[in-house]
Amino acid sequence: MTACPNLFAGVPARAEEEVFETLLAAPNARIERIVSTGQASPPGHWYDGAEDEWVAVLKGAAELRFADEEAPRHLAEGDHLLIPAHRRHRVERTANPTIWLAVHLAPR
Repeated sequence: MTACPNLFAGVPARAEEEVFETLLAAPNARIERIVSTGQASPPGHWYDGAEDEWVAVLKGAAELRFADEEAPRHLAEGDHLLIPAHRRHRVERTANPTIWLAVHLAPR
């Protein structure tokens, strides 16, 4: 019997930068696992992606802030949200470790 890949396997105890692993790539979608070990966005940096991005926290916790909102959103295990293309956002904090599942889609 062949073993299936596991989203919780191979998680580093600590890494200098977040670890991105593409799980599936198709013409209009990409699925990736992101492992954060306490990282946050650099001060003053905002992401402004060209694709819609749906993210879910599988393990850990994070705070994600949108440029047009005053307070960050707390994401716990099982929480998910859609980040529309070009909606500026940043990661304020992550627990060690935080395992994300991210689905990148062509903008709606």
